[in-house]
Amino acid sequence: MISLLFGLIVGFSLGLTGGGGSIFAVPLLVYGLAIPPHEAVGVSLAAVGATALVGAITRLRRREVELKAAILFGMAGVVGAPLGSMLGVRLPAHILMVGFALLMLMIAARLWRQAVRRPGDARVVRAGDDTHDPAADSGPACRVSPSGALTLTSRCAVVLLLTGVTTGVLSGLFGVGGGFLIVPALVLIVSLPMHRAVPTSLLVIAIISVSGTLAYLLSGRPLALGVTIPFVLGGLAGMAVGVRLSRRLAGPQLQKLFALLMVGVAIFTLIEEIYR
Repeated sequence: MISLLFGLIVGFSLGLTGGGGSIFAVPLLVYGLAIPPHEAVGVSLAAVGATALVGAITRLRRREVELKAAILFGMAGVVGAPLGSMLGVRLPAHILMVGFALLMLMIAARLWRQAVRRPGDARVVRAGDDTHDPAADSGPACRVSPSGALTLTSRCAVVLLLTGVTTGVLSGLFGVGGGFLIVPALVLIVSLPMHRAVPTSLLVIAIISVSGTLAYLLSGRPLALGVTIPFVLGGLAGMAVGVRLSRRLAGPQLQKLFALLMVGVAIFTLIEEIYR
């Protein structure tokens, strides 16, 4: 029942923010269910990945996913996830959790600053049809056309691939789907509005999580199905509620909420690790 409840929280956060669920999963498993951090990695990847996949399929049917960005990002993440998983095994659990918390604080600060100072960036940056603005070369790497489709230039593709590999490594390392990295990347680098970045991130999370879970299992580590299955079931129910609420929030508001969630979990994790 506790695993089911925690899955509900994770799914709700995933549906609301497109990535916060993976942030909650590891601390809930470690501090709420007393699962060792390295074992929590596998449970988190499998549960968050399965929940994200169902959410991604639903959003794909509604054409809310930027498919080109998701595929490039996800496939690059598939390369990085096993590398991160191998590195994570070699790190002490304490170092793993502290690094996880510090990374969350850095990303949260950047997201909050952007939402406050440049709320327009939480929506969309559109590219012109047939004109080129030299000043745009120093702006976001990727832009979208007036119709809302991603303009995939060589610069955009390279940045997506590099960011995807980095996200994959960090996802495999910390046992998360990577949504807390993917959503900021889609907003800050790909220039997607928050409401489009959230469903796109769900597909990327699903792709990367499959790779990370396979790497986890192939390394000979067990997967606690008794915890994973209720986690997934709760996650699916929570996601349905989170998706409904996300449609009622403006982009900058959703971005601020995402940042606050990250800060709260990061501070809790640091306190637990310092006073343990």
